[in-house]
Amino acid sequence: MSPKGRDILKSMVGAVEPARPEAPSAPPPHRPSGAVKAMNLSLGRLGEEAAAAKALRESLASGDKVLEIDPAAVEMSFIRDRIPVDEDPEFERLKQSIQGSGQQVPILVRPDPVKAGHYQAAYGHRRLRAAAEIGIPVKAVVRKLTDEELILAQGQENGPRVDLSFIERALFARRMDEHGFNRDMIAKALATDKPETSRLLQVAQTIDPEIILAIGPAPKVGRPRWLAFAEKYREAGGQKKAQAAIHTAGFDARETNSRFDIIWKALEEKSAPQRSEQTLRTQGGAQLASVTRSGKTFRITAKSGAFSEFLARRLAGLATEFEEENEAVKPIVS
Repeated sequence: MSPKGRDILKSMVGAVEPARPEAPSAPPPHRPSGAVKAMNLSLGRLGEEAAAAKALRESLASGDKVLEIDPAAVEMSFIRDRIPVDEDPEFERLKQSIQGSGQQVPILVRPDPVKAGHYQAAYGHRRLRAAAEIGIPVKAVVRKLTDEELILAQGQENGPRVDLSFIERALFARRMDEHGFNRDMIAKALATDKPETSRLLQVAQTIDPEIILAIGPAPKVGRPRWLAFAEKYREAGGQKKAQAAIHTAGFDARETNSRFDIIWKALEEKSAPQRSEQTLRTQGGAQLASVTRSGKTFRITAKSGAFSEFLARRLAGLATEFEEENEAVKPIVS
């Protein structure tokens, strides 16, 4: 971060703590390259840090105090917004930053409504986890919040962040919906409009959470591909194809965006028509014919010359009988 950025952040935080940036968020995919990319990334990080510092300044101005709390006494928010991943380089950088420079920005918690002496985090879950793994108290602003206020605070803290993927936002929207929050509240928490909220819910409510969690955050996959994924998933056999894909050898070892591609290819594969076979026999057990059905194909293979002649004599009568039962169908006799 530039000296100018540090000065801005320091002026916002004031004398509470020296303003040093924590681990930067991962840049989103498909960003411009070169100088434009560097400028956008610097401005994005400065915006995130400034937003966090502004929130802290407002908390202190309203009389909130920064306390040091045992991480074991703090529960995660009752609605998670991130999809956990096995390897998270950004978290490791955050952890190293806190180990070297201390926790610069407090998390926001509320007193646990059930457990006395415990808290629930509104935001700052990565800082909470880092403090727990390092073995130090976590710095936190404690504030009495309703469920709605907690979710709004959580969503507003996510607003300036650039590293929450589309599917993480979609899953967050679904979890809010399942907890009974209405569309207005969900849209407000996500800082988006109702059409976009509907699209997020459409994807997350179509695709089973098991599949979403198996894929992971997939930061390079945006809204258009997830909407198309949901359409393919909804087709006949889509769920079975996705389930089979996540259980293939080596799937778990692949990177999250690659996991999406694996299931996408599985959904695009055309299902082989179901095939069934039946053997027709006389009451005495003699084989007359085999009947095979595959898709729209219906094949009778006679095993007896006499039965073959019998079928040939009956075909015209069967066609007439079929026509009488289905007047709209007019068979052509050549």
